[in-house]
Amino acid sequence: MSTATEPKSRNKPAVKPPATAKTAVLAARNVKKSYFKAKLEVPVLRGVDFAVQPGEFVAIIGQSGSGKSTLLHLLGTLDAPTSGEIFFDGNRIDNLPTAGRDVLRNKHFGMIFQFYHLLPELSMLENVLTPLMIADGVWRYLLNRGKYMQRAKELLDLVGLSHRLSHKPKELSGGEMQRTAIARALMVQPRVLLADEPTGNLDQQTGQEIMNLLKKLNQEQGLSIVMVTHDQAIARQAHRIVRLVEGRVEKE
Repeated sequence: MSTATEPKSRNKPAVKPPATAKTAVLAARNVKKSYFKAKLEVPVLRGVDFAVQPGEFVAIIGQSGSGKSTLLHLLGTLDAPTSGEIFFDGNRIDNLPTAGRDVLRNKHFGMIFQFYHLLPELSMLENVLTPLMIADGVWRYLLNRGKYMQRAKELLDLVGLSHRLSHKPKELSGGEMQRTAIARALMVQPRVLLADEPTGNLDQQTGQEIMNLLKKLNQEQGLSIVMVTHDQAIARQAHRIVRLVEGRVEKE
């Protein structure tokens, strides 16, 4: 599943045409999600239609409890909708068996989170390698280990951490850990990067550095990015902002 991307300006985000489910790399159609406490139903998403085009950088904003992270988790098949459909490259994915969803996350989706989720006992290089350790299994990973290590080093260099290969998470700053998490997400060469509050645990300057890195990946590599954030200044740097209000997309 490949896509062509056009050159984008380095000075400001490219202007994107409206995303539609037909052209989208990732889309949600009338998605609803409820959680249950005993017999009480708690609706979170109430019929969301959402689509992102190849190479588009979309920010999802909204108040706490509006369903931002829930929608991102559904798009990434970390959870299943109560009703509605999720599509990747025009193919429905919310109804895939567990193994199929695992393949999507291992090969097509990269994910980064507010709290990094790095393994404390591993070095930065080893953390970046973990997606392929999991995806390949022992023998195939060992067979390709040299090639994988070279790619991991290149990615850590890309995010400015070539001098931190052997350091462990406790030895790094928050910004450095988030950069490592981004490198780890890129290890599988994803089509889509899903970012849940990637700057939320960082100070303003470090958060902007992470945003500059995400914009560079989007502009130079054509990586599609869907980012949840509560920060309006961060959201405005995306191509497009989608606002959730009480579990629904606010009409523009």
